[in-house]
Amino acid sequence: MSFFSKLTAGLSKTRKGFKNSLGAIFHGKIDEEFYEELEEALILADIGVETSMSLCENLRQRAKAEKLKEREQLWQALQEEIARVLAAKGEGGIVLDEDKLNILVLIGVNGAGKTTTAGKLAAAYTQEGRKVIMAAADTFRAAAAEQLAAWAQRSGADLVRQGEGADPGAVVFDAIAAAKSRKAQVLLIDTAGRLQNKSNLMAELAKIGRVIQREAPDAVCQNILVLDGNTGSNMISQARQFGETLPLTGLILTKLDGTAKGGAVIGVVDGSGVPVQMIGVGEGIEDLRPFVPADFAAALFEEE
Repeated sequence: MSFFSKLTAGLSKTRKGFKNSLGAIFHGKIDEEFYEELEEALILADIGVETSMSLCENLRQRAKAEKLKEREQLWQALQEEIARVLAAKGEGGIVLDEDKLNILVLIGVNGAGKTTTAGKLAAAYTQEGRKVIMAAADTFRAAAAEQLAAWAQRSGADLVRQGEGADPGAVVFDAIAAAKSRKAQVLLIDTAGRLQNKSNLMAELAKIGRVIQREAPDAVCQNILVLDGNTGSNMISQARQFGETLPLTGLILTKLDGTAKGGAVIGVVDGSGVPVQMIGVGEGIEDLRPFVPADFAAALFEEE
C-alpha cells in the first residue's frame, strides 16, 4: 500500500465526518446562507472558528472573482483553499544540517506520543547512517526511560539517562556532552508530558532550552510539538501555549489513523503559523512520514 493510500485510509473517519458536515450544504443554491452554513459546518469539523471564517471569506471572494456558480466548482475550490492554508509555511519533513549537531526537542502533553515518535525518528536516522543519541529527559514518568531504552536498542541509537526524578536539565547537559564527544549528528530529547496549564512544568521546559543555548550554541535546535490527532481543535490552544514557552519550529501529528478530528490539522497550522513536519498514520516505523499538504487535502476530499 502506498503512503497516500494509507493516508486516505487513515483519514476515513475524519473524511466521513467532514463530508457529513459539509455534504448537505453543497446540494443547495449558492447564496449568503450557504456561506453561513459552510462556516458553521467547518467549525463543527474541528477546523477552528478563525480558520473557518477565513476559509469562507476566501471562498466567497474567489467565487466572485472567478464567477464560480456550480457546487462542484466551489467544492474543488474549497479543497484548493485548504491545501493553500496547509502549505502556507512550506512542505513537511524535518530538515537536518549536515555540518552541525541537530538537536530535536520533542514536547507536548501526556499521551501525545513523544517517546514513540522519538523512537521512530531514531530508527529512521540510524537507517540513514547517522549517529543518533537519545536523551531520556522525561524523568517524571517511571516507564519513560525504559520505553526510550527499548527504542534505542531497537534502532541502534545511544541513550543518555539518569535516575527517576533526576533534573531533566542535567540529563540534557550530559546528552549534549555525549553528542559532542561521540560526534553525533542528531540528538533527540524526549521531555516529560507537560500539561500546558502547569507553570512549573513549563518552567522546566524553558530551563532545558537555556541549557541547550548555553552548552550547544552552534547546534541547530528544533523545538517540535507532538500533538495527538484525537484532541481535535484543542491542538490549536496547545500550540499557542507551548509556543509561549519555547519558539516552536514544527509540529508532528500522531494517531491520525482512527480519529474523526483530523480536520483540526488545518486550524492548528493556520492558527499557530508553524508547519506540520511529520504525521503518523499507523504503528509501524514507516508510518511516520513527512507531511505533504496537497496529499492531506486530497485525502480529505477523496471519494470513497
